[in-house]
Amino acid sequence: MAVEYKVIETSDVSAETLEEILNEWTLAGWTLDTMQFAMRDSSKRPAMAFVTFTRPATDS
Repeated sequence: MAVEYKVIETSDVSAETLEEILNEWTLAGWTLDTMQFAMRDSSKRPAMAFVTFTRPATDS
């Protein structure tokens, strides 16, 4: 079975923004796959987040 991927990149890594991304894309039928953070050397707070979703590919 083929899989489609959707990657959302955000520089706002607040809980509210991440919740919005998760809610928007799961309501659209996507399933959360991974969430990765890019860190700054000078801060404990992430600089960016990459949220990856999957869903079964549709036959075109």
